[in-house]
Amino acid sequence: MTNDTTNGSGAAIVFDDWRTILFAVFMALVGYSVMVTVPVLSTALVQSLSFSEEQVGRVWGNDMLGFSVGAIIAALSVARVNRRYLVMGGIVFSMGANAWCMSIVDYESMMWLRFAAGIGSGIFTGTAVATLGGTTNPVRAFNILLLGFSFSAAGELHLFPQLSLNGIYWFLIVTAAVCGLFLRWLPSRPLSDEEKQVQHELEDHSEDWRVPVILPIFCLTAVCFTYINIGGYFTYIELAALDAGISPDYVTPLLTWASFWALAGCLLALLCARFGLFRPLFVALISMAVLVGMLSTGINSINLTISVFAFLALWTFVDVFQSSMMGYMDRSGSLVALLPSVQGFGQFVGPNIAASIIGAGLGYGTMFLVSGSMALVAMVIYGGIFFYMHSRKSSQEEVVTEAA
Repeated sequence: MTNDTTNGSGAAIVFDDWRTILFAVFMALVGYSVMVTVPVLSTALVQSLSFSEEQVGRVWGNDMLGFSVGAIIAALSVARVNRRYLVMGGIVFSMGANAWCMSIVDYESMMWLRFAAGIGSGIFTGTAVATLGGTTNPVRAFNILLLGFSFSAAGELHLFPQLSLNGIYWFLIVTAAVCGLFLRWLPSRPLSDEEKQVQHELEDHSEDWRVPVILPIFCLTAVCFTYINIGGYFTYIELAALDAGISPDYVTPLLTWASFWALAGCLLALLCARFGLFRPLFVALISMAVLVGMLSTGINSINLTISVFAFLALWTFVDVFQSSMMGYMDRSGSLVALLPSVQGFGQFVGPNIAASIIGAGLGYGTMFLVSGSMALVAMVIYGGIFFYMHSRKSSQEEVVTEAA
């Protein structure tokens, strides 16, 4: 199968063209808009439509469930159909559902519309992530994505509180439409066998990433648990702070400025890349669990600030290593495209677990403990993958030594 090289970059691998990378980054950021602005969106639903705290968790959780389903559709399709048609379908679906949300505001209908909007976003986000995973250097590509993530998240967290709920929907509609204007920069097909061979010669060989397919599946499972933690924490952090008596005038700017700490996470990831992909990930996941769990004993302005700033830095740090690991393990893009799916599914499960805990009257303290423990589950899974890969490497080196 030959690839489409009409973007005329002259790059050895069409996926390494800077225009392709930047477009994939923009498309992914548009798709992730709901995920990164959930605290503001949750508050907007409470204030504009008088939804309960439990209901907002289920509404935005449903959006993330749709996002997960859309990314699965992308994963099943990116290696088989023209990716430009796939993305265009997702854009139209997302725009249509967001438009309907402006006129249909009852809880049951909103649940279905957010699910539909999530499907559209998941389709083009999954395709974007598969495109970034197809580059020769996934660490660089995902670092660019997460640098962009920090700026877009900060901008949206600053802008959205100033917009009406319908204004937010218009923002989502317009940014999705912009994606359709630059589809010519998206390769329509995956890498050919010849391009894969060229890429193999160019990429980093410090690890043997030729692994059984079960390992990237385990990685996806770990990503899901990481995002269950993120989903529960991030959906309710603003509402929990307000419940603790902290002023909205403090909380909203805090979330905006903390988003810039995603930059620190990216820079730290670049510095820590010399230590491999696994060890920095272990430290980050333990730290993330501590930062969430520390709020279980009570929230004040000091521990809230520490938790939010450090959590957002670690979010991007962890994602660089998780995404890069998947990119190296799966060059076809089919499993990499599932990254947004498991992220979205985790973002669906996390808020729903949190909503159930709060609905049962167990309070935010219990919710933070449960959310933080999910990061530790992810760490255990990565630990098993690390042990397998390095025990295999040791066995191979022993065989070579004996043969010599």
